[in-house]
Amino acid sequence: MPGIVRRVDLDLSDEHRLFRDTVRGFAEGVVGPVAEELDANGRFPLDELRQAAALGLLGVPVPEADGGAGGDTLAYALCIEELARVDSSFAITVAAHTSLGTMPIVLFGDERQREEWLPKLASGERLAAFGLTEPEAGSDAGATRTTARAENGEWVIDGSKMFITNAGTQISGCVTITARTAPEEISNFIVPNGTPGYDVGPPLKKMGWKSSDTRPLAFADCRVPSDNLLGPRGEGLHQFLEILDGGRISVAALGLGLAQGAYELALGYARTRQQFGRAIARFQAVQFKLADMATEIAAGRALTYHAAWLKDRGRPFAHEASMAKLYTAELACRVADEAVQIHGGYGYMDEYAVSRFYRDAKILEIGEGTNEIQRLVIARGLGLE
Repeated sequence: MPGIVRRVDLDLSDEHRLFRDTVRGFAEGVVGPVAEELDANGRFPLDELRQAAALGLLGVPVPEADGGAGGDTLAYALCIEELARVDSSFAITVAAHTSLGTMPIVLFGDERQREEWLPKLASGERLAAFGLTEPEAGSDAGATRTTARAENGEWVIDGSKMFITNAGTQISGCVTITARTAPEEISNFIVPNGTPGYDVGPPLKKMGWKSSDTRPLAFADCRVPSDNLLGPRGEGLHQFLEILDGGRISVAALGLGLAQGAYELALGYARTRQQFGRAIARFQAVQFKLADMATEIAAGRALTYHAAWLKDRGRPFAHEASMAKLYTAELACRVADEAVQIHGGYGYMDEYAVSRFYRDAKILEIGEGTNEIQRLVIARGLGLE
């Protein structure tokens, strides 16, 4: 319309591009060469994680005053995307530590808690875990059965958690958990590793994310000081749901990165694989698969970056974060499936990286709120109760 000037800038800033390229160089140069070995042996990437920490990648969105890099949400999404483009196990280790384990203390911790934990977590000296899911409380997070009772200046915690990332590594420092402090009240607590009564179970065997640390946790007469209460009493579920809103941007970035990596593997293979006297990339059936992949990845990237952009500007973003998480999770599964199809029989062999991408993709439709839950969240955002 005359007199109205609109400007939509979809370019990354120079700073964001430089940061993306730095993470890409690290992912390709350090993680890439060992990704297959990590997957085959289920080895936790401690040495590689320390190198990531030296680059500041374990505290990207943590404020500089707390020892972090002070990056915005978009920078953090770029970090996770580039890591997942090479290895999703490594990417989820960083993502779960940052957006799930550390951010509750960033957002809700008091001065003492921030001073005690954030410099160690942001620097990668210690990893943080996030304890919301329980054996009988997955999508229904409000069904938490773990309890905490006040007794002699302490909180006494009893219960269990399931599918918890980063709780049992050599550098795990703490877990933030939900616990019922009254019949209709859920609160949050910081529980340091090594606390008597806090037992970290053996690593769980998984279809994918094999070098990521995933375990059950048990609490039996586990006593923590009263000031380990994280945020106001009774606000635990509300706080953790807020954490999940932000975390869905990082899971969207995981799906986006996995899809990009699988697409690049398929594209490279199609250009070199010869059948019927020519590269299979010259056949329309394969070209259409690759064209669809590239198009859908571009759409997923727009959704993910837009959700990060909204969050960075302090605007409502939960609706868009759920959209991005929903879309990129299913995108990752579709692209990984087609990438295996393009590889043919070789794609089913573990010696080809695409098989790892295929196994790593499915959890994205389940973790951080199943895609069915995302559709409920989106529907509510549309006013459809």
